[in-house]
Amino acid sequence: MTVESRMHNARIVSSVAATIISLACGTNYVYSAWAPQFADKLHLSATESELIGLAGNMGMYLMGVPVGMFIDSRGPRPAVLAGAVLLGLGYLPLQRAYDAGQGSVPWLSLASFLTGLGGCMGFAASVKTSALNWPHHRGTATAFPLAAFGLSAFFFALSSSILFPGSPGKFLLLLSIGTFGMIFIGFFFLRVHPHGPAYHAAAATDSETEDPRGLCRTTSQQSKLSRDFSEPGMLTDYAIATTEPAVPEAPTNGESPESGPSKPAAAKHATHPIGSSSEEADETSSLLSQSTTPSSLAGEVLVQSSVDMDRSHRVDIRGWNLLKNLEFWQFFSIMAVLSGIGLMTINNMGNDAAALWKHYDDSIDDKAMVLHQQLHVSILSLGSFAGRLLSGTGSDFLVKVLHASRIWCLVIASVIFLLAQICALNIVNPHLLGFVSGFSGLGYGFLFGVFPSIVAECFGIRGLSQNWGFMTLSPVISGNIFNLVYGFVLDAHSVIEADGKRRCEEGIECYRSAYFVTLSACGLGLVVTLWVIWHQARMRAREMGKGHAGE
Repeated sequence: MTVESRMHNARIVSSVAATIISLACGTNYVYSAWAPQFADKLHLSATESELIGLAGNMGMYLMGVPVGMFIDSRGPRPAVLAGAVLLGLGYLPLQRAYDAGQGSVPWLSLASFLTGLGGCMGFAASVKTSALNWPHHRGTATAFPLAAFGLSAFFFALSSSILFPGSPGKFLLLLSIGTFGMIFIGFFFLRVHPHGPAYHAAAATDSETEDPRGLCRTTSQQSKLSRDFSEPGMLTDYAIATTEPAVPEAPTNGESPESGPSKPAAAKHATHPIGSSSEEADETSSLLSQSTTPSSLAGEVLVQSSVDMDRSHRVDIRGWNLLKNLEFWQFFSIMAVLSGIGLMTINNMGNDAAALWKHYDDSIDDKAMVLHQQLHVSILSLGSFAGRLLSGTGSDFLVKVLHASRIWCLVIASVIFLLAQICALNIVNPHLLGFVSGFSGLGYGFLFGVFPSIVAECFGIRGLSQNWGFMTLSPVISGNIFNLVYGFVLDAHSVIEADGKRRCEEGIECYRSAYFVTLSACGLGLVVTLWVIWHQARMRAREMGKGHAGE
């Protein structure tokens, strides 16, 4: 077996490990499967329960920027190990509190925050590793961890329903042990395996060749020294490989504001510029087919296909320039509105099911209720999984075949969310509640499946890690607002029983007012998305010199 064949197999093993790690990182979305029983056991109000769930969301979304910087500077593997520990330690206090029947809200919120932070670190590291290992198949390589992340809630809800049906305490223990075990085992197989031709140029004179963008290409011996002194995937990978002090460092994926673009050197005798048509064709080829062509840019993280190669490499907007950019705030607003709508249903699907079932059949027991809640969490997760895959391929179809903007996928997501809100406002039969969970998961998957590619396309590939981290701050804001609205509405329709538990038997009226709010927000999101498509079309036409007539 040749060296290249062994490396190819090692990358496949690493991709499998990245997928397994991502499967353990999306457990925040299974919150609604155990939250209602958890709140009943600890005598928590709906608002207090919402705060615990929101803490998990904050750990997942609020820490995106610092986590990205940590991974860029230290490599993916330390983040994976830290993520495993944080997830295990986060779920364990929640399980102990449930068994004891007591716990303070601040302490429980901190534990929930740790689960979100652990998931964020493991997921970001697995996606970066996949992107670096397959520079020519990045769309396919990153699709696996992205989809597995969306499937996480379904996996754990199904596992719990089989192993521990109707037992939230054992479910939390499964989350603690299962997430830690999956990520810890995957840690030993998750590695960045550098592509020889991509990391050095073995010139006949054994001397360095200067890249047109100012980066030095190194000899094979220098590349070996680089691997000896730094782990692949770290910012220092490329810094060590350069020998001239004046040459800026080029991190592997996503940079700090001071760093330059990430561009590995081309192979020997390569004459095509980076991003040329030959590389674009190779970028979309199968993950399982070996490639001998040089690597494209190592900074292309989360980009679905080579259709982004054009503008994403001509622009580089990040840092303060990003915050001063009108287009950024347009997309930030769209993300805030749509993700907030999705998170409200994701975090409260269990409450929706409990309210309808208790009104529909007051004889239902807790064990049956838990199974119904886990069913809807599974439907949400499957919908998210399908949406992520469909939006990736769908956006490529829009750009390649229809020559339209991939932002139309956000319009589709808005329409799907609109259908979900209409269903939530009208469905009173709990047997039909699957339409709410299904449409909500599908819309959420459509949103997050295409948004990273939009960010790269609009603001450039070089600062994608930072820019995506800033973009994911928006769900923290909107998620808090919509979830607290839901909590206030549910508390207003609940009564406190003699044993301290809160109960609402009004059926759909328990939460209906909250969905009127999200319905209005969904309409606003749809209007803003359509306006952004029109505005962006004008701006792009002006860039190409065709928009002067419209000015």
